[in-house]
Formats: sequence, C-alpha cells, structure tokens
Amino acid sequence: MAEAAPPTENNEARRRTMLEAAAQLIAERGYGETRIADVAKRAGVSSGLVIYYFGTRDRLLVDALRYSEESFYEYAAQAMTEVVDFRERLTMIVDWCCVPDGDGDIPESWGLWLDVWATAFRHDEVGAARIAQDRRWRDLVEEVVRDGQASGDVTREVDVRRFALTFTMLLDGIAIQVALSDPDVTAAVAYDLAIGYAEEQLGLAPMPRRS
Repeated sequence: MAEAAPPTENNEARRRTMLEAAAQLIAERGYGETRIADVAKRAGVSSGLVIYYFGTRDRLLVDALRYSEESFYEYAAQAMTEVVDFRERLTMIVDWCCVPDGDGDIPESWGLWLDVWATAFRHDEVGAARIAQDRRWRDLVEEVVRDGQASGDVTREVDVRRFALTFTMLLDGIAIQVALSDPDVTAAVAYDLAIGYAEEQLGLAPMPRRS
C-alpha cells in the first residue's frame, strides 16, 4: 500500500530530494541497475513514498531527466546573465559538453543522458521527454548565436537554426566519446573540434585552445 503524502508544504521539497537521488543513482549505476528501493535509501524515505510520487521506474527516469535539465537551465540562464561576451558564452557551452568535472568525472547529467538515449529507443514517454529537452538545448545555442550576430561577433551569413541543430548534434556526439573515455577523444581534442567548427561556420577569429 502506498504511503500517505507528507504535509502539503513539504511535498515539493521531498519530491526534489527523490529526483536528485534518482538522477545521481542513474548517472552512477545506470538505469538498469537502479531500483526504487535504491532511490528511497539515497533520499532517506520509504519505497512506498517513491512509488506514491512516481508510480514506475520509467516515470522516475523521465522526471529525473526533467529535474536535471531544469537545474541545468537555471544555472545556464544565470551564467548567461553574468557573461555577456559572445566568445565567452560559446566557450561555456563547449565546456559543458566537452570538459569533465574538476574531479575527472563527466558531469552527472551526461551519465543520466546516456541512459535516456538508450531507453528512449523503446519507451515513448522517455522518447518524448528527450525530444523536448533536445529542442530546448538547440534553442539555447540559437539564442547565443543570434546575440552574437547582433553584437557583430558573428561575421558570416549563417542559417542560425541549422547551425544550432548541427552544432548540438556535434556536441552531443563528442560528449559521448568523452564520457566513454575514448583515448582518441580527450577533453582537449573534443574542445578543439567543437570550437574549430564554430569558428569556421560563424566566421570567428581563432579562439584560444586547451592544452
């Protein structure tokens, strides 16, 4: 029997705790090795409460993805507000995809995305969530490039929507190779490939590379 919901004022905080636990565990272990009981233990709640809020593991994966992405876009929006230079913004976008965290690990969200891509192939709900988040990712890149056009940093005529589509596909593919520790695709190589493509397509002067 599902556990009764906590008081209303605690609902959102408790739900966010469970989503954060789910996102961390899926990134660490993979979706196939993450059980409802594992999420409950990490979040410090009962399995019944997790089931009450999410019902199934698939729903938990979808909501964990959305939670992770919402957290990312909140961070991205703040970062873009603080940084107005087009080149710095472009560098930040590439860093998010190509450069591991400071401790040498890939960002948690990429571990989660690896499972999302695999699961989306067979699960319509996960697939729909993947499509929505990919569109949001492209919109972010498109907005940055349009700002670059307005500032005069982008000097070449470019179909912004097509560039955003191609660039995000490139970044996603590169991120997979970095996440899988491909010895031929180090963070420096990944960064160079992504920045080089942007320079060529947008008419940018050469930008600094990573050692």
